[in-house]
This record gives sequence, structure tokens and C-alpha cells, in this order.
Amino acid sequence: MPTVHNQKTEDLTSEQLVKLLDALNESSNIHVANMMKMALYTGMRRGELFKLEWKDIDFERGFIHIRDPKGGPDQKIPLNDPVRDLLENHPKTKSGYVFPGQDGNRRVSMQQAVNKIRKAAGLPPDFRPMHGLRHTYASMLASSGKVDMYTLQKLLTHKSPVMTQRYAHLRDDTLKRASNLAGDIISKAVKDSLKSVDLSNKRKGE
Repeated sequence: MPTVHNQKTEDLTSEQLVKLLDALNESSNIHVANMMKMALYTGMRRGELFKLEWKDIDFERGFIHIRDPKGGPDQKIPLNDPVRDLLENHPKTKSGYVFPGQDGNRRVSMQQAVNKIRKAAGLPPDFRPMHGLRHTYASMLASSGKVDMYTLQKLLTHKSPVMTQRYAHLRDDTLKRASNLAGDIISKAVKDSLKSVDLSNKRKGE
């Protein structure tokens, strides 16, 4: 079996997510803020966002082409509505890169700006923003119970399903909650029925 790296699975609570989005919207560094939003909306890796060029965005067919993801073959992921809106309003430069670095060249760092946003959002110091946002994206989809592991693997461009299995327990938890909910609904229906019978018997007795 292949070795699974980066086993740490990071996630954000709903409250933390709201605070982060507020911090991103208020940030003066639009490029970094939008890069972080894309990591959250697509699960793209930091290196993939650094390499992303405008020619990789297929607005007509609705796909983002990811070149050489972690040394694997080129992939494509859907261009969802939030990302389409983000990119259509993203400031363009003379550079071919969507999020260019110094002098329009390929970006090599964003740590200082990311740390500033993380601090403004009040996130834990050990939360790795770009890596953590990718995990948050995957966790949300897995926890929804509406996305199977194969689809999640394709969206995350994992070469092996083993890499995606770290999120399987989240889907299992969702299924367990749904199953428990079914039990609760049935139990409530039985109790309501018994109450109705008791009430009916009392009325007959009167």
C-alpha cells in the first residue's frame, strides 16, 4: 500500500469560517485573499495556484486545467460558480499568471500576507492556511454525505484513493447521523401514535 503523507486533517468551524471570509474580504492584498478563497472553493494546492495561468481557465466549458499536480498527469476540475465570479472580477495584470509574484513572474511566496489574514481572522497559530483550506474543502464535501469518495478523489486530484480515505470517517459519521435521525423519527411517530391512542381511550372512558 502506498504511504499516505500529510495525515493531519485540519478543519474550520462555521464560526471560524465566517471570520476568515470576513478577514479575506477586508484584506488589502486582493491576490492573496482570492488565492485563499480559491483554495477553499476548489481544494487546489498552493503550488497549483502559484502556477495557475489565465490560459488554464476554460470559462466556456467550465473547467480549470491543473498542470502537473504533485508530479502526476495534468487534471481538470470544474469551474464552480463562486470561483467563476471570483475570477471574472479578479484584477488582471500584464502577466499570464492569475496570481503573479514579483515583476509578473511565477509567485514563490505568500506567507507574510497569509499570516496577517490568519491573525485577523483569529485562527489558531498552528492552522496552516493554504493546506488547511484544502482540507476544509474536502471535509465539507465528505461530511455532506452527498459526495462519494471516488468523486472526492477526482476533485482533489489524488493519484491514489488511499489519500482520500482520510476523509472517509467524516462520510461515515454523516451516514450514522442520518441513520440515527431515522430512528428518532420512527420513535417519535410511535410515541405520538401511543399518545393518540391513550387520548382516544380516555375520551371513550368519559
